[in-house]
Amino acid sequence: MSVSFDKVFGIHQYTIGVRNKRAEVLAGNLANAETPGYKARDLDFSQALSQETGRSMIQKTSDVAVPMIKTDSRHLDINALDDDPELTLKYRNPYQADTGNGNTVETNTERMNYMQNSLEYQASLTFLNSRITKLMSALKSNS
Repeated sequence: MSVSFDKVFGIHQYTIGVRNKRAEVLAGNLANAETPGYKARDLDFSQALSQETGRSMIQKTSDVAVPMIKTDSRHLDINALDDDPELTLKYRNPYQADTGNGNTVETNTERMNYMQNSLEYQASLTFLNSRITKLMSALKSNS
């Protein structure tokens, strides 16, 4: 009997990685709160999650990667774009006016977003932990 991880863990197996990437971006914003000219960025969670789940689905359905055929040297290489995490990063519009140094990091907003991301990360970990515990219990009862 085989177990499908997609059925057991659902979307939470993908959200962990995306939430981790978002935490890194938000921490970078906080670290650069006093850097003149630094522009606050954030990860587009839904876009990153769809990229992550789409990439994993492609890998599961086919072991052979089909390359895109470029008919002109000026065409973009779509395979290179899939691995670029910069595509899901967006610049954040500040709520307050510019203070004069060009920095758009608002510390309170960044802290709030970091804490919210942390809570959602912890919720996914709790869900995954309960699923793993149930699987281990089922395996022990069958043996």
